[in-house]
Amino acid sequence: MKLAVVGGGSTYTPELVDGFARLRDTLPVEELVLIDPAADRLELVGGLAERMFARERHPGRVRWTSDLVSGVKGADAVLLQLRVGGQAARHVDETLPLECGCVGQETTGAGGLAKALRTVPVVLDIAEQVATHAPGAWIIDFTNPVGIVTRALLDAGHRALGLCNVAIGFQRKFAGLLGVPPSRISLDHVGLNHLTWERAVHLDGENVLPQLIAEHGAELAEEIELPVEVIRRLGVVPSYYLRYFYQHDVVVEEQRASPSRAERVSAIERELLDLYADPALDTKPKLLEERGGAYYSEAAVDLVASLLGDRGDVQVVNVRNNGTLPFLSDGAVVEVPATITARGAAPLPAAPLNPLYAGLVAHVSAYEELAIEAALYGGVERVATALLAHPLIGQLGPADRLAQDLIEANRAHLGWA
Repeated sequence: MKLAVVGGGSTYTPELVDGFARLRDTLPVEELVLIDPAADRLELVGGLAERMFARERHPGRVRWTSDLVSGVKGADAVLLQLRVGGQAARHVDETLPLECGCVGQETTGAGGLAKALRTVPVVLDIAEQVATHAPGAWIIDFTNPVGIVTRALLDAGHRALGLCNVAIGFQRKFAGLLGVPPSRISLDHVGLNHLTWERAVHLDGENVLPQLIAEHGAELAEEIELPVEVIRRLGVVPSYYLRYFYQHDVVVEEQRASPSRAERVSAIERELLDLYADPALDTKPKLLEERGGAYYSEAAVDLVASLLGDRGDVQVVNVRNNGTLPFLSDGAVVEVPATITARGAAPLPAAPLNPLYAGLVAHVSAYEELAIEAALYGGVERVATALLAHPLIGQLGPADRLAQDLIEANRAHLGWA
């Protein structure tokens, strides 16, 4: 089995490698290829990955390359985790919208659109190379904004699924609070990527969410940075990203008073790369936890193992709607539990969605469709229209100003600008 990771020079990568190394019985990787144009970073990350495999006595081969074609050739699965423009572009995503009184975040609102504009064309070019040199390979997208990128891949006819660590993070959190193994917990997780709610938490088939809220509401509220009264009123656990909608103005004021997340991550990355350069290091360092992405290696291992092994288990993925949420188009991409086989992902039937959530999901899904059009075909009018459709912007003045400003700030990464 050959796996390729595009964006393999990311400081995230040792988290992924740790899962591949530890869980080799679940996913017997024979060759792992890390692909990245940043040769200096790739050398550091690749060397650590090789040492991590050796520490676990993993028989698979690790190699790294800046040549996309040789890296993906013959792969069974290709994982995408790239960041076009790096942390510098992310800093703009997180700060420029604040000038218009809009939240600054790399996957939500105007920052999320800017990231989509930079990312979608690049990912589609990579996917074409995968289709040519690794026909039949599955493309697993971690690259944000995952819902938009996954829909673009599917619209272009690629064998793709999107994956996020929010659901597995909640599963692990709930299991810890209940003192049980995560395997006994399943979720009624519903919505769009970074716009989801946990409507039920099943322990051996029994919904224990009311118990969790009653006994651990304060801790759950701290986890998602929302008042505990919100969880108790709704009777569900929203993802952390709902904070940008439920407390938008509060978040804007906090962001204006603090350094951007990109600045913090840049500092963490510099420290991590220094650690990775140590030839004695053969495990992922503790500092990596501050970089984010907890459990995504385990989610990746499970998903690839099920796709290639035809396991037929249930996992939360980003997949075509196809009637799962009947108020959305079939072509929309939703984040829901699905049965995973060699044929792909088949969403489980979903209970009707409360109007409070359904309205927001429909609104953001419509924006995502317009965001893809803007990313594919460009133009200030398409960008402004997508921003106007987003519930966190939705006004002519900010939409028009942000469209001009985002295009100017990202001109180096936009082929049509």
